[in-house]
Amino acid sequence: MSGTGQQAASAEDPGTADEADDRRAPAERTTITEYARSWWQGVRAGDLGSLPIVVGLILITIIFTTLNERFLSAVNFVNLITQMSPLAIIAIGIVFVLVIAEVDLSVGYLSGVAAVLLARFLGEEAWPVYAAVPAVLAFGAFVGFIQGWLVAKIGLPSLIVTLGGLVGLNGLVLILIGGRGTIVIQNDIIIAIANPYLPDLVSYAIVVLSAGGLLAVQLRRRRRRLEAGLSATPLSIIGIRIGALLAIGLAAVTFAARSRGIPVVGLILLVLLVVFSIVLGRTGFGRHVYAVGGNPEAARRAGIDVDRVRIACFMISATMAALGGIVFASRLRSVDTGAGGGQIELNAIAAAVIGGTSLFGGRGRISSALLGALVIMGVDNGMGLLGLSSGAKFVVTAVVLLAAVVVDSVARRGRTRSGVA
Repeated sequence: MSGTGQQAASAEDPGTADEADDRRAPAERTTITEYARSWWQGVRAGDLGSLPIVVGLILITIIFTTLNERFLSAVNFVNLITQMSPLAIIAIGIVFVLVIAEVDLSVGYLSGVAAVLLARFLGEEAWPVYAAVPAVLAFGAFVGFIQGWLVAKIGLPSLIVTLGGLVGLNGLVLILIGGRGTIVIQNDIIIAIANPYLPDLVSYAIVVLSAGGLLAVQLRRRRRRLEAGLSATPLSIIGIRIGALLAIGLAAVTFAARSRGIPVVGLILLVLLVVFSIVLGRTGFGRHVYAVGGNPEAARRAGIDVDRVRIACFMISATMAALGGIVFASRLRSVDTGAGGGQIELNAIAAAVIGGTSLFGGRGRISSALLGALVIMGVDNGMGLLGLSSGAKFVVTAVVLLAAVVVDSVARRGRTRSGVA
């Protein structure tokens, strides 16, 4: 029972500061100094949160801006948002699979199949958009169900199952393309996903409303924790957080306005980030996902349907891969035999891991997908501006990924020694 109780406690989002502080300091914190001291104790114990990724982003910005001043230009900033969006969308689904300590290698070519299916549905099949898009997403969910069922019910390793999916879906891309070579997408609605830009006033309004909504959520959470007799984040810290996010958001919109503005796909990514953050961090299903990733046997004894959770996570991963494929098709306005190829699946996994999702399961947040994708595409973009070869890009990306895994492993050992994890 003790293992079950411990797992139930960790089934809330283990990456949140308040829950980590509950394990270290039961008394309510009322000053910034006390909060900072508690945060630093958590860092020393291995609870790093988003610290490594923030430091990494700062270093990447400094290094590439020093080598090429165009890296920090408004034009390149807008391009980076558009480039990272499909990868971040796929990485959101990968987070669910990694949290349950599994892996999905099929997402790259699944996104390619989704893009080709969309192009054929809208082209020669003449389907309306409202039928084609749900059909493509349903196909992704079906593939995820099959793979999840094989892992959960048959007991096959997810590495082998999804590797088989990768090979099979690669072949399916070639079959669907046939002798066409390239299929051009001419549907205005699909093209409007990744190519137009928001008016500046709309972007400013979205930033302000988002900050206001987050403030309301933080205050409500604080009130509920105080009513339950738990430690709560000081109002001063909440104010600093919201103020910082508001300042960053307004600065980003102002900077992007010097070029073409914030891309519409950036808003889509923001909506997905909020929705899936709620699903993983604030629902019973999300708590079950963390429980299964942390200790499947304890989760099973606590009454959680472990197999169902695993299948659902693979379905989410595959559906988000299909959605990422739709965004890829929109950005490129066409699909060909290379759809879904390259390093998409590895970059998506790397994005989640670099952002802070643990390969050992049980820890991770949806925001890690966004931050990790920003790092991956930032490195790729910066090296592209420097004119480096694809080989150099792969080597640097591998080093960044290896560093992230090392940090995760060291932090995990620290949490284990301190009793935090």
